[in-house]
Amino acid sequence: MSPENANKVKSANPIPEGDTADARQICEDRSEWILEARHITKQFPASGGRILTACNDVNLSVCRGKTLGIVGESGCGKSTFVKMIVQMYPPTSGEILFDGKDITKLKGEELRQSWRKIQMVFQDPAAAFSPKMKIIDIVTEPLMNFKLIRRSEREAKAKELLRMVDLPEDFIYRYPHNMSGGQRQRVGIARALALEPEIIVCDEATSALDVSVQDRIIELLVKLQKEKGISFVFICHDMALVQSFAHEVAVMYLGNIVEILPGEDVGKNAQHPYTQAMLGAIFSTHMDFDKKIESIESEAPSPVDVPPGCPFQNRCDRCTEICKRERPVLRKTGDRPQVACHLFPE
Repeated sequence: MSPENANKVKSANPIPEGDTADARQICEDRSEWILEARHITKQFPASGGRILTACNDVNLSVCRGKTLGIVGESGCGKSTFVKMIVQMYPPTSGEILFDGKDITKLKGEELRQSWRKIQMVFQDPAAAFSPKMKIIDIVTEPLMNFKLIRRSEREAKAKELLRMVDLPEDFIYRYPHNMSGGQRQRVGIARALALEPEIIVCDEATSALDVSVQDRIIELLVKLQKEKGISFVFICHDMALVQSFAHEVAVMYLGNIVEILPGEDVGKNAQHPYTQAMLGAIFSTHMDFDKKIESIESEAPSPVDVPPGCPFQNRCDRCTEICKRERPVLRKTGDRPQVACHLFPE
């Protein structure tokens, strides 16, 4: 990792001063894993009898009270993966274990009750909310659906939820279109908090917001995690943003996890050529403006026509013959992070 890239990532880090490196260590003990995806593959039928593999043998874990960040270009499969976590899609194969139980096998009332434990914050809150519903209805709807409160208790509960996300109590009688994008996203977080979940999945939850608003939303998530011990799965395109508060970062390319490393190590220990290329694209006021910005050559192949071998081979300037023949397996290489690359043998 070049010093320039490390400095750019460090300068983009909004983690509060009190959040030390020790606090961001990854749990090695499997008993601390609240969720584990084992060999998850998701395929969709495509035209001409072809198969689109959105997620290919994905293995990831989420530690209790920690944040897993998943980063990659559009179309890499990260949204498909988290939609399987919240059971919007069934996996084609593999298991998703929540507290040791495979949630992909649940049915009926057991499945419905499991939804209380894993909630989601969507990318566009304006599209996620009914424009005809007031905020009081939006944030208390999950509680009413599960019969956890009476109608007479809605106002008090809605005000409590808005206080959690630093919104004025009188916003409960507003409509979503009367609020800013950042305020609507806070309402989305409040709704996700209503059922007191153990995991909240954030699908590009800050991508449509201004940078200053993004920072405030991230600070809110960090505060809520400290107060309530919630685990987060946070996906986005922005490497600098996701590493700034994620305890662990998984890098995804064409449905494959190509690298997993602690968030605090992204700037100095990233090994995979794709991860390094993403870091090289980060803009920072501390970057070396005399240095030429290197772009990734060529386009990613079609997800319905991925070549054999390494999926990144046609965009990698370090590609060798073995890269064209064999798909690299994600593995730990000595003291380095987990990386799927033939350049780093076990």
